[in-house]
Amino acid sequence: MDSTARLTSVLTLLFSGLWQLGLTATNYNCDDPLASLLSPMAFSSSSDLTGTPISAQLNWRVGTGGWSPADSSAQQWLQMDLGNRVEITAVATQGRYGSSDWVTSYSLMFSDTGRNWKQYKQEDSIWTFAGNMNADSVVHHKLLHSVRARFIRFVPLEWNPSGKIGMRVEVYGCSYKSDVADFDGRSSLLYRFNQKLMSTLKDVISLKFKSMQGDGVLFHGEGQRGDHITLELQNGRLALYLNLDDSKARLSSSPPLATLGSLLDDQHWHSVLIERVGKQVNFTVDKHTEHFRTKGEADALDIDYELSFGGIPVPGKPGTFLKKNFHGCIENLYYNGINIIDLAKRRKHQIYTGNVTFSCSEPQIVPITFVNSSSSYLLLPGTPQIDGLSVSFQFRTWNKDGLLLSTELSEGSGTLLLSLEGGILRLAIQKTTQHVAEILTGSSLNDGLWHSVSINARRSRITLTLDNDSASPAQDTARVQIYSGNSYYFGGCPDNLTDSQCLNPIKAFQGCMRLIFIDNQPKDLISVQQGSLGNFSDLHIDLCSIKDRCLPNYCEHGGRCSQSWTTFYCNCSDTGYTGGTCHDSIYEQSCEVYRHQGNTAGFFYVDPDGTGPLGPLQVYCNITEDKIWMSVQHNNTELTRVQGSSPEKPYTMTLDYGGSMEQLEALIDGSEHCEQEVAYHCRRSRLLNTPDGTPFTWWIGRANERHPYWGGSLPGVQQCECGLEENCLDFGHFCNCDADKDEWTSDTGFLSFKDHLPVTQIVITDTNRSNSEAAWRIGPLRCYGDRHFWNAVSFYTEASYLHFPTFHAEFSADISFFFKTTALSGVFLENLGMKDFIRLEMSSPSEIMFAIDVGNGPVELIVQSPSLLNDNQWHYIRAERNLKETSLQVDSLPRSTRQTSEDGHFRLQLNSQLFVGGTSSRQKGFVGCIRSLHLNGQKLDLEERAKVTSGVRPGCPGHCSSYGSNCHNGGKCVEKHSGYSCDCTNSPYEGPFCQKEVSAVFEASASITYMFQEPYPVTKNMSLSSSSIYTDVTPSKEIIALSFVTAQAPSLLLFINSSSQDFLALYICKNGSLQVRYQLGKEESYVFTIDAENFANRRMHHVKISREGRELTIQMDQQFRLSYNFSPEAEFRPVRSLTLGKITENVGLDSEIAKANTLGFVGCLSSVQYNHIAPLKAALRHTTIAPVTVQGTLTESSCGAMVDSDVNAVTTVHSSSDPFGKTDEREPLTNAVRSDSAVIGGVIAVVIFITFCIIGIMTRFLYQQKQTHRTNQMKEKEYPDNLDSSFRNDIDLQNTVSECKREYFI
Repeated sequence: MDSTARLTSVLTLLFSGLWQLGLTATNYNCDDPLASLLSPMAFSSSSDLTGTPISAQLNWRVGTGGWSPADSSAQQWLQMDLGNRVEITAVATQGRYGSSDWVTSYSLMFSDTGRNWKQYKQEDSIWTFAGNMNADSVVHHKLLHSVRARFIRFVPLEWNPSGKIGMRVEVYGCSYKSDVADFDGRSSLLYRFNQKLMSTLKDVISLKFKSMQGDGVLFHGEGQRGDHITLELQNGRLALYLNLDDSKARLSSSPPLATLGSLLDDQHWHSVLIERVGKQVNFTVDKHTEHFRTKGEADALDIDYELSFGGIPVPGKPGTFLKKNFHGCIENLYYNGINIIDLAKRRKHQIYTGNVTFSCSEPQIVPITFVNSSSSYLLLPGTPQIDGLSVSFQFRTWNKDGLLLSTELSEGSGTLLLSLEGGILRLAIQKTTQHVAEILTGSSLNDGLWHSVSINARRSRITLTLDNDSASPAQDTARVQIYSGNSYYFGGCPDNLTDSQCLNPIKAFQGCMRLIFIDNQPKDLISVQQGSLGNFSDLHIDLCSIKDRCLPNYCEHGGRCSQSWTTFYCNCSDTGYTGGTCHDSIYEQSCEVYRHQGNTAGFFYVDPDGTGPLGPLQVYCNITEDKIWMSVQHNNTELTRVQGSSPEKPYTMTLDYGGSMEQLEALIDGSEHCEQEVAYHCRRSRLLNTPDGTPFTWWIGRANERHPYWGGSLPGVQQCECGLEENCLDFGHFCNCDADKDEWTSDTGFLSFKDHLPVTQIVITDTNRSNSEAAWRIGPLRCYGDRHFWNAVSFYTEASYLHFPTFHAEFSADISFFFKTTALSGVFLENLGMKDFIRLEMSSPSEIMFAIDVGNGPVELIVQSPSLLNDNQWHYIRAERNLKETSLQVDSLPRSTRQTSEDGHFRLQLNSQLFVGGTSSRQKGFVGCIRSLHLNGQKLDLEERAKVTSGVRPGCPGHCSSYGSNCHNGGKCVEKHSGYSCDCTNSPYEGPFCQKEVSAVFEASASITYMFQEPYPVTKNMSLSSSSIYTDVTPSKEIIALSFVTAQAPSLLLFINSSSQDFLALYICKNGSLQVRYQLGKEESYVFTIDAENFANRRMHHVKISREGRELTIQMDQQFRLSYNFSPEAEFRPVRSLTLGKITENVGLDSEIAKANTLGFVGCLSSVQYNHIAPLKAALRHTTIAPVTVQGTLTESSCGAMVDSDVNAVTTVHSSSDPFGKTDEREPLTNAVRSDSAVIGGVIAVVIFITFCIIGIMTRFLYQQKQTHRTNQMKEKEYPDNLDSSFRNDIDLQNTVSECKREYFI
C-alpha cells in the first residue's frame, strides 16, 4: 500500500473513531428515571383490577399499590407512554405494595407509535428478565443494548404461584435527539457538491431507516466515467452496489457487491454503516458486518455533481425516477461527516428538497402473529347471505403449508378454503363430496415477504388476486354461485367446531397477517385483543414476530440454509461436510488416519483441521510399511528449461498446489517431517553465486520470504548440499553450478525446514550469457507422520490434570479423543463459565456422560455400553453440540442425540481454563490415557503440556492390545512410541497391515526351490524384513496356503520333498481337477481330488492344506472342504526342500507327477506359505540371503490385477511360451499361412480325437473290471449347504496311485 493509501486509511479510522465517540458521548450518564414523573394517564394495560388507569411507578404505595390485571393469565401487559422517543438503558421492577402479588419473570416490548411492537432480544432470541421474589425488593436490569422508543411494555411470563400478577416499574435512560426525514415514495433529497467532480479515497456513510415497503433506493451517486455507489432495499434486504474502475458497467447490469439484512421492511428502525478506504469496504447492517474488496485497479470513487437520497431522479425530468423510490423514514444521515438532513432542514443551498418532510409519519397498522401450528386461529364476523364475497389481507411466513382462511358459505354454497400448499396459493370452494371450484396461483410464497391476497365474488364469478401491487401473475377466475357466511376463520380452526363450520385439511398457519378487510371494511384487531370483536387463540396481536433464522447463516462450510417458522435446515451437499449445521468433515485429517482404517495407497481428500474453517485438500497417500507419505502435487513438477533470463529480466514461475496457503500450512504443521526435492541443472548458469556473492537463483516460501539456500543445506546458510558435504566440483564454491562450467552439472537436494515450506515460487536470473542454460525441477510437497493422531498422555492420579486456554465454541462445539483406563470413573474434560459449562466423563465402567449447559439448564446425554469400557483398550468418544442437536458417540455404539431448543439461550459462553483429565475442584479426575484430543478441529498438544505437569506423563504404551487385530495373515503387531506397526516377517503378505499379496508370474520351466537346512542361522545378523525366510522343519504340523491363476493343464503347483521316496505334490490334472498327493514311503500313496470345476480357467483360486498330526483338511476357494485322518502307520519325515513350479533336479518322479512337471507351472502364484515360511516372498525379497534358488523367468506381478485385466482374453489353446494364449507376434504373411494349415489340421485332429475317445471308453470299462484298489476310510466329508447332490458327487476322494481321471484321456 502506498503512502497516500496509508494516510487515507489512518484518517478514515480516526474519523470513524471520533464519530463513534460522538455517538457514545450522548449516552454518557444516560440513566435518569423516566417513569417517576409520568401521570396516571401515561399508564395503560391489558386489564386492571380497578378498571381505571392507575400509576405503577416504583415504590408507589397509593391505592392498590401498583398494577394487577383483572385476570392473572398469559398475554397480560403493562404499558407506559414516555411522551417522546427516548433512549432506554435500564429497567427495574417491584411487586404490588402490601400484597403477595409479584412477577418472577417478564419480557419487554418497545414501539414508537403504540402499535407494531418489537420484542427486546439478546443473543438473537427473545430475552427473559428475572423478576422479583417478594413484593418490596427492587430488581434492576441494565440493558445490554440500549433501545430508542416512546412506548415500553412489560409482559409478565411467570408470577408468584401463591398470588397474582403485580408490578411496579421504573425505566431509566435519557432524551434522544435526531434529525429525521420522511420519504413518501415519490420524494428525494439531492446533495450537490461545490465542484463538478467529487473524488474520494475514503468514505463513511451512516444512517438509520424505517421502511414501509420491501423495495426502494436509499441513496445513489455516479460519475460519467462509470463509477457509482448505490444502496438499495430489495425484497427486504439491503444491496450495496459499488464500482471504482471507471468502466462503463451500469447499475442495472452489475450484481451487488454485498447483500445484508433481512425482513428490513418490518417498519422498525435499522442502522447502516458503510466504511471505505480505497478498495477495502466494511458494510454493516444492524449487528451484521461484511468485509470485502472491490474489483479493479482504482482506489478513488469519482462522483459527478450530486448524491441523491430516497431515489434516483432522471436528469431533466422532475418527478421521474429510474428505480423504485424509498418509502419510509431516514434519520441521522451522515455522508463523510456531513449531516445531510440537518442541511435540508436549514435549507442550505447544497440541498435540493423534493417533497420531503422532517417528521416520521407512520400508518397505524396492527399486525398479528399466528404462533402455534396446531391451535392458532382468528375468528372475525362477516355479513351473512350476501350474494358475493370480498376478503383481502396481507401475510408473510416461512412455512410452505398452512390454512389462511376457512369460511362456511350460506345457502349451501359449501366451504371456502384459502391455503398455502407447497408455497402455492390455493383457493377451493368445497362441498361435502366434491370440489366445486379450485384456483392455484403464485409460487415460493413462503419467502418471508409480505404478500397481498384479495378474494372477490360477484355474480357467479370469483376472482383471486395475488400481490396486485407488484408483478403478480394474471388473475385466475372461476364461475360459481356463492353466498357469504357469517364467520371467517383465519389461520386455523378451533377444536370444538365441525368440519362444515371450519375446515382445515392441512396444518394451521404460522406467520403474520395484517390489513384484514371483510366486505371492504377494515377489521379493528385491537378490538379483538380487548375481547370486543371476534375471538382468537395463540395469537400475538399488534406484533409480527417473524424471525429470519438464516441470518446469520449458522450452516458452516458453505452449507445452504433454508427455514420454516420454527427452525432452520442446512443443505450440506457438495460441501465435504455433514451434520445438522455442516460442521463435521466427511474426510480424515491425515494419511495416518486413513492407514489406521486399513486403506492402501491412493488419492484421498484430507481435511487438515477437521471441523475447522479450512476445507479439504486432495493428496496422495503412499501407505508403505515404514512411513506413510503424503504428497501434494503442484502445477509444474516436470523438468523445465530456462534461457535468456537476467537480473533485469528474471525468469519466475509460481507454483499452484490446488489449495490455499492456510491449508498447506496446516498439513505441514501437523506432520512430523516434510520435504521438497529441488534440482537445478546448469551449464554456465550460476545458482547461489557462492561463496559470498548475491544469489542468481532463489525460491519463495510460505511467508512470501526469499530464501537463498538450496536443497540439502541448512536454513539461512547460502550453500548447496555439496557445500555442506565438502564435495563440490570446485572447492572454492559451495554449489556445483557456481563453478560456472561449460558442461552440464547439477545441484540437487531436499528442503526440509517446515517453517519455510512449501516452495511457492522460483526465480532464475543467470541464463542470458553465451551457451548459458539451466533446467529446474521442484518435486511435490511430501510429508509423513501425524503429530497428533498418536499424541497421548497418561494420568496417574485423580488430582492430576492438564489445563489449556478457554474452549471458545459459542455455536458449535465438537470434542473427540481416544481413551483407555482401568478406573471405575473419571472426568475426561471440563470447562466452566459464569453459568454455562461443558463436561465429559465416564460415570461408571460402562457409561459415558456428556453434560452441557448454555443457560437453559443442563442437558445430559448418556451412552450405555454392553461391555466394560475400563478394559484397558482404546475407546473412541465424540461429543458435539450445535444449534440443531447435541450428540454423543462412543465407539460404534448407537449415537445418543437430543434436539436443541429453538428458544432461549443458545450461545455457549465459557471463561475458565479448559481442564483435561480432571476438574477445577481436583476431584473425580481421570486415571488412564487420553490421546488424539481435538476440539473444533484444533489439535491439542497433550504431550508437550504433560512435560511440564506433575502427575501426567507424555505417551501411553499398549497400542497393540487394541489394534493388534489390524495385522492380518500372520502379521505381528509391534509397539512404537507413536502408534504401532505390523511385522510381516512370518506372513506371505506384505504392506502396512500384511494384506498386500506377494505374487509372481511363472513362465515355462520357471521354478523356485527353497532348501530346508538344520540348523539354518537365518536370524543372525539380519533385519526383521529378512526374517520371512526362517526355517521350520517340524513334520508334526503343516499349514500350506497359496493362490494361483493358470490356464494350463496339467500343471505342477507345489512339490515338497521329504526323502527320496516321500513327497507332497499339489498339481492340476489334464482335465482341470486339483489333486493333492501324499507319498509316504514306497507303497503308501494318498491322492485327494477336487473336480468341482476346471481350475485351469484363468480365475483366482485359493488352496489351504492343514495337517495337525494325522488329521488332514483341504480347503478350496472357501467352498469345498475335505477332511481325512491318516492311519496310525503313516509316518511323516522332515522336509528337505519345497519347489514352486517346475522340478529341475532328479528326485525320481513317478509318471503322474512327471506329466504335470513337463512344463512345471505356467501362470501366477500368490502369497505362498509353508508353516511360517514364505518361499515366494523369500525368492522375490531376499534372494541373496535366503536358502532359495530361482531358475527360469520369474516376474513379480499381481495375480488379481492379471485376472481383472485379461479375463476377457481367455483361450483354450496354450503354448509352452505363453500360459495365457497370447498371439505369436510374427509377420502377418506367416500368420496367414499358419492359419490355413490350422484349418486342415483341425479337421484331421477331430477325426483322430473321436477315434481315441471310443478306444478310451472301451479301455476304461475293461480296466474297471480287472483292477482292484486299496481304499482308505474317509472320516469326514463336508460340503457347503448350497450345493446340490450332483455337484457334491463331483467332489471325490480317491486313493489311486497312478490314475488321474483317466476316463478323460489315455
